[in-house]
Amino acid sequence: ITFAFHFFISNEFFREFFLGFWDYETPKIMVVKNRTLGVIYRIVQFLVITYFIWYVFISQKAYQDIETRPESSIYTEMRGVGILGDNVRDTTEYVRPSEGGDVISTILRREVTYNQIQGTCAEHYSVPSANCTTDADCVQGEMDFDGHGQRTGRCVPYYNHTFKTCEIKSWCPIEEFAAVREPPLVQAINFTVYIKNSIHFPKFKVLRGNIKPRKPKKLLKCHYHPNTNPYCPVFRLGYIAEQAREKFSELCQTGGVIGVFINWKCDFDVDPSECIPSYSFRRLDLRKNLPSSGYHYRFAKYYYKDGYEYRSLIKAYGIRLDVIVHGQAGKFSLIPTIINTVTAMTSVGICSIICDWIMLTFIDKNEVYSERKFDDASKQPRQPPATEIILTSFGSTHSDLSDGVPL
Repeated sequence: ITFAFHFFISNEFFREFFLGFWDYETPKIMVVKNRTLGVIYRIVQFLVITYFIWYVFISQKAYQDIETRPESSIYTEMRGVGILGDNVRDTTEYVRPSEGGDVISTILRREVTYNQIQGTCAEHYSVPSANCTTDADCVQGEMDFDGHGQRTGRCVPYYNHTFKTCEIKSWCPIEEFAAVREPPLVQAINFTVYIKNSIHFPKFKVLRGNIKPRKPKKLLKCHYHPNTNPYCPVFRLGYIAEQAREKFSELCQTGGVIGVFINWKCDFDVDPSECIPSYSFRRLDLRKNLPSSGYHYRFAKYYYKDGYEYRSLIKAYGIRLDVIVHGQAGKFSLIPTIINTVTAMTSVGICSIICDWIMLTFIDKNEVYSERKFDDASKQPRQPPATEIILTSFGSTHSDLSDGVPL
């Protein structure tokens, strides 16, 4: 009996669900004379309309077709001459790479190990297991990847000190012992970097550049200013460090990586010549006081003396500029305009949904509104059809229907 009862209930549920699936629902218009609900309705309606008009259409320009992946090319060039001691430093010495590109760096400080030659010398004491007392502590042929070369198997004095380290075959003397620290090139704060950028929006077939054509001589005398010289992409290194909120004196000591962001935001509903890029600068590497902070690299200058090959190992600290281009352009198009207009008109219906929920949840305590809002036509009692009676008289204008026959 229990199984039969549950089976009957289940069949009845699925039967009502199946039949109710084919029902049609239509909204019913009902005017509610409630001042509070009316105020809430108009406020929500005002917010929805304001959002679409001000943010979607005016701020985000949803009526435009957008392109966010333009094609771009970058050329950079560093300019300036500095004096360090009795030596003149020009771009050939302190700029890497020399041909320019989206990455360019300038050397601000150097640590130089002069007159290195291939030979044998003592390993640095900071290398793991490099300290020794006898030759037995040094394994011949062993190489430590944190060290400077291959061990010879001998335990030798560490240069002019009393303690000993394992002897290695390498470029000697090693950098940590013989490096000479040069003063920073403080005059580099007035060095300039020229950044030439061209950008192409293939969807709209528009090509733009950050310099004005036919005025190349002006670039030799000007510096960038967003208001007075927006078409002069020549920046002082001091200005770049200032805009990135960094101290140039600290960059001279540790170096750093600074991103140069060129932002193109173009509206091609107006003249394309009004599309001018904006520039921003930000430090990209880890901040100071961290082991991996700053920017430095090594390179060597080789030469021969008395038939032997020598080199000067240079550890360079400097500023590396990474030029990053962002571009976005828009132009009026009918399709996004229609789509966003329909979306805005549909979203106004949210106001009615919110107010219906407030009305039925907080205001309709006695279920007065719910009874009037929701009607089920299938459960309404049917009215009996009206019967039309036609009386016809024969020979007289009076009739008596009490016996059912005409007089």
